[in-house]
Amino acid sequence: MANKPNAKAKSKDQQAAGVGQQEPAQKTGGMKRVSGYGRQLAEKQKVKRMYGMRERQFRLFFEAATRMEGVPGENLLSLLERRLDSVVYRLKMATSCAQARQMIVHGHILVNGQRVTIPSYRVEIGDVVSLHASVANKAEFLAQVIDKRMSIAIKVPEWMELMKQTRSGKILRYPARTDIQFPVEEHMIVELYSK
Repeated sequence: MANKPNAKAKSKDQQAAGVGQQEPAQKTGGMKRVSGYGRQLAEKQKVKRMYGMRERQFRLFFEAATRMEGVPGENLLSLLERRLDSVVYRLKMATSCAQARQMIVHGHILVNGQRVTIPSYRVEIGDVVSLHASVANKAEFLAQVIDKRMSIAIKVPEWMELMKQTRSGKILRYPARTDIQFPVEEHMIVELYSK
């Protein structure tokens, strides 16, 4: 029985000439350049994720901000901060914006004594945000979530007043750009929507 040459095996000549071999993928010499549009889009997406919003709702907030007097980017951030889910989170009544949204949708949050179930509801100066009596009676939830978070040394923004004894908060004024602590370049969002 004669040895058959293996079709898969390459001859020494082929290997030396590099026949049948694939070129190694070339590595790029650094990070990929991001265009101006890409940076603007990334900034918008970052803010949208931070507030847990979808594109249509975010666009409506932007349009409202452009109709207001003042700088559109700062107006946008002020409107976003005034959302009820954001206010509940900033008042340390919830551990995240998502939890604050859930509490609002389930009817556990009152604004001026009235139940509000819309997370995007915008608070006004003088509004008092508090817990519904059904939540106030749940000792385990109060101890594990609300009281635990209120005892942490997280500072409540200056445009709100936290009343720990009653587990409520009052809106003293509208938020200014200096009240927003996270890094955001709102002018990029304005430039993106202005195209």
